[in-house]
Amino acid sequence: MNPSELFTGTISHIYSASLIIMILILMFIMSLSLFLNRRKKAYFSLTISLFIVIFQYALVITVEASTLHSALSEYLVSFLKVLSFILVNMGIYQLYNPSRMKQFLLFYGSVFLAFVISLLHFSVNNWFEGTQSQIEQMQDLGLDLYLLILVFICYFVVANRIGQTQKYRLGLTLYFFMHISHFINTYFLDSESRVFSGIANFLPVAYYAILFIILFERVVELLQTSYTNSITDGLTGLYNRRYFVSRVNQYVSNSVAVSVIFADIDNFKKLNDTKGHQKGDEALQQVATIMKEAAEEFGVCGRYGGEELVILVTDPETVTGELAEEIRKRVEKEAGVTISVGYSKLQPGITAEQLIKQADDAMYKAKSTGKNKVVKYIRPQSIQL
Repeated sequence: MNPSELFTGTISHIYSASLIIMILILMFIMSLSLFLNRRKKAYFSLTISLFIVIFQYALVITVEASTLHSALSEYLVSFLKVLSFILVNMGIYQLYNPSRMKQFLLFYGSVFLAFVISLLHFSVNNWFEGTQSQIEQMQDLGLDLYLLILVFICYFVVANRIGQTQKYRLGLTLYFFMHISHFINTYFLDSESRVFSGIANFLPVAYYAILFIILFERVVELLQTSYTNSITDGLTGLYNRRYFVSRVNQYVSNSVAVSVIFADIDNFKKLNDTKGHQKGDEALQQVATIMKEAAEEFGVCGRYGGEELVILVTDPETVTGELAEEIRKRVEKEAGVTISVGYSKLQPGITAEQLIKQADDAMYKAKSTGKNKVVKYIRPQSIQL
């Protein structure tokens, strides 16, 4: 086999279509997995779209391999090429945008228009006079022009609503050059150019490879977002109670010398009742930010519940009492509220739950003895300032 046949002719069509199918199958598996896990219409739409595109390229391979270039097969290949472009780009759009009636109407309208234009394939001989080869050449002109318009619409309109705009536009640029190469070969040259044929055959591989990267990065982004939402508090951005407790358990089970700081905003209910929940949320966020900044190099900060914030001090060289006092002073100075703080150090035989409870008890001691202070937990039934 001549190496040039890999870039032009029947072999090149089969080879490039096979590469595209492999990429599409990987995309299909990811999209199907997303749909089965999340049950969202966007993932279902993308999955169906990818299945249709796989069918399109499988049809290309079948037609090229069997050399059965009938009028119907040529029509199906041309129509599915446009349909698959619409479907895939609609699916990519839905990965980043909610599905509304307006978008669906535009989508179904573009599909319907593609179908209407595709019917020109069978009526060219009624309005165009020429040889049989010229008529066959003109049969898909309408679809080719329509696809060119769709590429421009996606580039200038849809791309602005895609999270990975630059990658998406790069893919469309490759698709544009692919389509222009096909256009020149079909309508402007007497015989096919090997250069343009090679471009038309293999730029789609690069196009779908870019779409694969977009989908893959979107999946990673969704997984990261899902994981982050599962372990953090939405209001403060701190770790939530479940995750915080799991981290305390992790250190305690390994007998690491850790401490827990337990803080509660003083008079928080009164603040909510007199100045509104908005002010209360702002105060909570300010205190959370201060505690997070203070604990960033020394441990893990979380929201235990309500106005209760906690820190797991994992640095053995940190003096927990001094860190707690520094936080208290900063809150009083910067946040416009005060906090009562308790802390406890891990002792042999103490569980994670007991360690947190000791710090909580010390905090309540601080509240009951004047508030806006730091109290250390000493031992059961003996809590001192």
